[in-house]
Amino acid sequence: MAAKEAAEQAERARREAEAKAAAQKAAEQAALKAEAKAKAEADAHAAAEAAEAAAREDAAKAEQAAKEAQDAAARALEQARANVAADLSAPAAAALLAGEDPQEEPAKKPGLLGRLLGRKETRTVLRRELDDDMLEALEELLIASDMGVDTALRVTANMAEGRLGKKLSTREIKELLASEITTIMEPVAKPMPLYPKRPQVVLVVGVNGSGKTTTIGKLASQFQQAGKKVVIAAGDTFRAAAVEQLQVWGERAGVPVLTAPEGSDPASLAFDAMTKAEESGADLLMIDTAGRLQNRSDLMEELAKIVRVIRKKDDTAPHNTLLVLDATTGQNALNQVKVFQEISDVSGLVMTKLDGTAKGGVLVALADRFGLPIHAIGVGEQIDDLDAFDPQEFAQALTGVAPE
Repeated sequence: MAAKEAAEQAERARREAEAKAAAQKAAEQAALKAEAKAKAEADAHAAAEAAEAAAREDAAKAEQAAKEAQDAAARALEQARANVAADLSAPAAAALLAGEDPQEEPAKKPGLLGRLLGRKETRTVLRRELDDDMLEALEELLIASDMGVDTALRVTANMAEGRLGKKLSTREIKELLASEITTIMEPVAKPMPLYPKRPQVVLVVGVNGSGKTTTIGKLASQFQQAGKKVVIAAGDTFRAAAVEQLQVWGERAGVPVLTAPEGSDPASLAFDAMTKAEESGADLLMIDTAGRLQNRSDLMEELAKIVRVIRKKDDTAPHNTLLVLDATTGQNALNQVKVFQEISDVSGLVMTKLDGTAKGGVLVALADRFGLPIHAIGVGEQIDDLDAFDPQEFAQALTGVAPE
């Protein structure tokens, strides 16, 4: 009996030992799995941090490369201008580059744009043969004034026709330039058309900081003074400051400004504004839109939505779509016109900030390439600093020719 109990106890002890061994093995396996999982998570985290660091480094490198490219472009432009100055030994060509001839006497002051753009006029006493070297120098001057390669080549080719080899004075060369530029600009110098449709819906678009809000205020003031009843809709619903700025301009112009809560759908505001403008008997409804870069597809789609919603209310609207361009953007204005034209069917242009250092030559390139009407130019920050576009005065200012 004692032997049997001893055997049973031994069996139980063996089983307990096996169970403990099995449990210990399971615990060890679980620990190994946990360790492996922790290691994998640590490796993944380290890889993510390494990828993020690499991305930051790549972004920094890209930003640095962009800055270096911009600096290089600026240096190249300055070098090109310096090369032109160095290559032009003839007094007439040097006068075109500098805007004056040291041997010439001052003449009459240029027009308004000429003064604003810092041009000087002179009385010519020297002559120079219009040859290939002169034409090449003129091409570089026009390109440096933001006119673009294609337009510059077209202008100088027209100048050379029937005149190559002739001796011309500095003033005659400037007048030829002004004449060719005027020929390009005259077909597009048109005021914004007014229609019998009430309300006439005017959609104003453009990139950030181009001067849309001030342009709307100035146009509203002009239409109001002409006896038109004007209503403004503050379509930049994402920036409270933009709405406040438009309200200030509305007060200056004596025009009501329709607003919506910050963050509201701008397309919905446009639709409601059309209803209110119609009910109030307004002649013109001017709709501001948020500034948007032309390469942001999401923002451009938002603009396309505004146009679609407007057309649900009136399938002929918007009756005018004005693209406001900043003169200081130079050749980038060409890309802006192309993209905005595709999205919102731009009907006319307004160029702002021609009172600063901008040369404004890109207007010639825009007229030559797109043929869109240029309704007005902004030459200051006051409410009456928006002038009808005068192609002859613009061409004279750009080339430095004073009116007779």
